[in-house]
Amino acid sequence: MIASSAQKRKALWKVAWKLAFRQIQRASIWMNLLIILIMILTFLNLVVITGMLTGLMQGTFNDNRIQQTGDIIILPKTGEDSIINTYEIRETLTNHPDIARFTERYIQSVTVEANYQTRWDFDSLENSVSTQLTGIDSIKEDSVTGLSNYIVEGEYLNEFESGYVMVGSGLLAEYNAFDSVEDSLREVKPGTRIKITYTGNEETTALGAAETTEKETIDRSGTSVELTVKGIIHSKVDELSGRVFITESDWKRIIGQKVDKADEIAMILDTDVDSKILAQELRDYDLAKNSEIKTAQEALPEFLIDLQNTFGMLGNFSGGVAVVVSCITVFVLIYINAITKRKQIGILKGIGIKGKAIEYAYIMQSLFYAIIGSSIGFCIVFFMLVPYFDAYPIDFPFSDGILAATVSGTLIRASILIGVTAIAGYIPAWLIVRQNTLDSILGR
Repeated sequence: MIASSAQKRKALWKVAWKLAFRQIQRASIWMNLLIILIMILTFLNLVVITGMLTGLMQGTFNDNRIQQTGDIIILPKTGEDSIINTYEIRETLTNHPDIARFTERYIQSVTVEANYQTRWDFDSLENSVSTQLTGIDSIKEDSVTGLSNYIVEGEYLNEFESGYVMVGSGLLAEYNAFDSVEDSLREVKPGTRIKITYTGNEETTALGAAETTEKETIDRSGTSVELTVKGIIHSKVDELSGRVFITESDWKRIIGQKVDKADEIAMILDTDVDSKILAQELRDYDLAKNSEIKTAQEALPEFLIDLQNTFGMLGNFSGGVAVVVSCITVFVLIYINAITKRKQIGILKGIGIKGKAIEYAYIMQSLFYAIIGSSIGFCIVFFMLVPYFDAYPIDFPFSDGILAATVSGTLIRASILIGVTAIAGYIPAWLIVRQNTLDSILGR
């Protein structure tokens, strides 16, 4: 009875499997461990280096989403100073079932001065900076961004108190050792009195003048008000560390501006709600006719996105080099192994074992090393490294670096490593098997 082609292939692979099993079984345990270790290190290099470079920017994205933008942020339309349809947006967000919480912010460019009471010599270095004064509902803001968690000195703003501000650490010389003292406030801490000067439009200035207290003055440079620092905010997000915050009630009293035109509206969505879908839904409500609605990813500055792409390319290049080095190593090891067993290969061919079966045996041997090494590496990444870096992120100056690794992306990299390793194991076997059988047996 003539065997079918399918039966022949099955028999061929069965013989190849037995040969591969015996090769691994009879090989030195140290050789097996060495090759598996090479596969583990190559896998980690391929995944971890890329993941760390990408995670550096992913940490920045996470910080911005958690501390500043929320899942979705609404900003003024290009060319507008504020969100004109704030009232309409507020009503929509309040009644939307998928929006858990939102906060509104009101922003004014100001100059902050710290030594105005003791600076008698006007030729001396001025202790002032230009920044943004941000009015917030401290309770709503804390529910969305957890702003109170970033107080490193003093206390968080209290909605029932007046005359206090929180200052971002990015404005203070004590927290910015590498910045010029000319660009930072000096000797500012909780309890320090600071003077805030701003220039508003005619309506705002008139309101401010009408409600001027004994601590407020109006001069040619604008309106000035003295406030007390209640707390210091320390964050790696520029919008937090580079701003001064006051309560919404003080905003209305000092700036003299109604809270019907916000400058930023950040929101948190309910669990399992897709921010892209909801952002488009809000745009379909015509809320975007006078504002810009962006997801946290879309709100990232362009240079951060470019950096993320660049770091990803660098990580892929580094991983590619690691794969090439690993494959060369596997090729050399298996080639040496095949050379030392050249006589045995000749005998196998002499007794009728197909050359293809011998080649497939070396492919299986390579796959064994690659699969075992990749599996161990996979477990190390997702059961050790990812949880560790999530709990203890790397403290970079501008972000908390994590290990950004996804299961799908890691499996793709593992497949590439396994496939290339199989090729590296096949080539030396093919080179030996194609030699003359008699020459192989006699060692010629």
